[in-house]
Amino acid sequence: MLLDVWARDKITAMMITHDVDEALFLSDEVVMMTSGPFARVGEIVPVNLPRPRVRKEVLAHPDYYRLRRSLLEFLEGPASHSPGAKAA
Repeated sequence: MLLDVWARDKITAMMITHDVDEALFLSDEVVMMTSGPFARVGEIVPVNLPRPRVRKEVLAHPDYYRLRRSLLEFLEGPASHSPGAKAA
């Protein structure tokens, strides 16, 4: 498991996922990408949840659902997240 590797080796790893909950559980920061063939970094969200992380404790943390909502709002946001998109 990625958390075991991190705990043992203290490495820096980059992971690509479409799962918001997985991103929050595993990451120290989430780099949100815009949509489309000309995607770019749209937003970087720091994840300051304490380590080591236990899923049940992460879900109970007061910041978890605020962070989750922030990521989902970006993903569901306006088409203007796409470079070159025309404003409605």
